[in-house]
Amino acid sequence: MDKKSLFLLLAVSLIFAVGLLMVFNTTAAEILDRALDRDIHYAFIRQSLYAVLGIGCAIAVWFIGYKTLLNLSGYILVFFTVLLVLVFIPGIGLQINGAHRWINVFGNSFQPSEFVKYLIPMYYIHRLTSSKEPFGLQSFLKLMGLFCIPMGLILIEPDNGTVVILFAAMVALFLLTRLKAAYWVLPLLAILIGGGVVASQMKHVPDRIRIYMHPELDLQGKGHQPHQAKIAAGSGGLMGKGFGESLQKMNYLPEARSDYIAAIFAEEFGFIGMSVLILLYMIIALIGYSIAISCEDPKGFYLASILVFLIGFQAFLNLGVVSGLLPSKGTNLPFFSQGGSSLLAQFIAVSLILNIHQERIYAKTR
Repeated sequence: MDKKSLFLLLAVSLIFAVGLLMVFNTTAAEILDRALDRDIHYAFIRQSLYAVLGIGCAIAVWFIGYKTLLNLSGYILVFFTVLLVLVFIPGIGLQINGAHRWINVFGNSFQPSEFVKYLIPMYYIHRLTSSKEPFGLQSFLKLMGLFCIPMGLILIEPDNGTVVILFAAMVALFLLTRLKAAYWVLPLLAILIGGGVVASQMKHVPDRIRIYMHPELDLQGKGHQPHQAKIAAGSGGLMGKGFGESLQKMNYLPEARSDYIAAIFAEEFGFIGMSVLILLYMIIALIGYSIAISCEDPKGFYLASILVFLIGFQAFLNLGVVSGLLPSKGTNLPFFSQGGSSLLAQFIAVSLILNIHQERIYAKTR
């Protein structure tokens, strides 16, 4: 194993290890504070088992190879689109906090959209690079029409955060693949302008903008989590209060183990701890893009680039929400937050990046 692969794995492993401790830290505090009838190690064991499963899937993907997986991406996307339909079927799908995003699999929740956010860019790359004819407007429109089906299903779950991530990923891919701007810039502007006009007519939209700017105006509702996250992050200071010493995790900050786990981490480890965490994500991005740039195969270049973008962009969104820079989108922190489906998808993404790098090394030695 060369240095790039080693440092990439080391950065991911460190983030996951610290995240696993924070998941145990926050969930144990919640169980004790609420006197819940559940083992305090439940979340720790569950997340560890998901990690083992994720490593198994990552190893399988490594042996399958990124080229084969790109060729199969269309079939896999169809399968996961069917799963997106199943989330709405009573008895199969799970409704949590009013959202239909999960499928019940032997008592465990599974979120198909976490995989779709990687599969849609993968299938676009496959179609673009395998087409024998020029990728014209007609081909582009057909492909976008197909993508509207899974994206529409995700939108009505509702899962606006995933849709935002997918839109950003596709725009990044359009730029990377040098797709003619006339194909997508004007339609995108029309969608944004149309969406803005429609949103401005909805009564709750101005209220949400106002609460985003001033969460203290609705501390009993939408502004509660952003306000408590700011308190948690700000009270950590330079060095933090120390591991396990957070006060906000004691039922002040709901969902602290998932979307807002970075706020608890900031409270306990302070500015220095958060700086180290951000540095680890920067190392992942730097190594990932270095692997992409050095790849001579266009498929490998596009795939490695977009996988690193997705990991980095999700980290940016999560940390932006925790700091109050961005409105809440329900996006977890890669490798760090609690969440089985997201962890599986992220481990597979890292495996694909490493496989792309290994294929390049192998090609040079032949």
